[in-house]
Amino acid sequence: MIILLTVAIAPALALFSFFYLRNQLATEPKNLLQTFIFGAALTFPILFVQYVLKEEHIFSSPIIQDVFFTGTIEELFKWLLLFLIIYANVQFDDPYDGILYGAAISLGFATVENILYLLSYGVNEALFRALLPVSGHALFGVVMGYYFGRAKFSVKSKEKQWLAIALFAPISLHIGFNLIVGLPGKYTYMIIPFMIFLWWFALRKVKRAYEQLLQIVQGKER
Repeated sequence: MIILLTVAIAPALALFSFFYLRNQLATEPKNLLQTFIFGAALTFPILFVQYVLKEEHIFSSPIIQDVFFTGTIEELFKWLLLFLIIYANVQFDDPYDGILYGAAISLGFATVENILYLLSYGVNEALFRALLPVSGHALFGVVMGYYFGRAKFSVKSKEKQWLAIALFAPISLHIGFNLIVGLPGKYTYMIIPFMIFLWWFALRKVKRAYEQLLQIVQGKER
């Protein structure tokens, strides 16, 4: 059990550490662990909703349920939690904090999901889970958090626009991920370029958030 928990949690800790250590300019928010726990707790209502809808046969097509609905409901719940609990928090005080909050809540969810999956299917699936679903959730969260940062620290007239993008950008990416993974046969040829694109896209957002933070810090020093 200890080994299983270790391999289930380690990818999330490694990924979060990667994004956390990229920021060397500002004091990080103190409630990141709380945000991670919120994300972990979010797993259970999401799984409950998915279970009920599956048992009630709400969706006639497995593609609609497993690809479109799953991607949408997971990102929607994360977005709602960030918006309702984190967005107005005083500790969310620079654009890069959005990256960290988004990654924390997504990796909290991914960690519990990973534990449940490995309990069912064994540690032999750990590498696959670390490279694809856990990494995917982290990167979806980074993209969501970046746009939350844009919404909070851009002009007020564009706030709703950025908040909408914060929802629909990760939903689109998640649906694309699910669609590829759900393909029959060898999906490797498609998932590898998709993950390369996802990392590139997310790291661009990390770089831009850091540049925005740098401008804020330099402005305060003048």
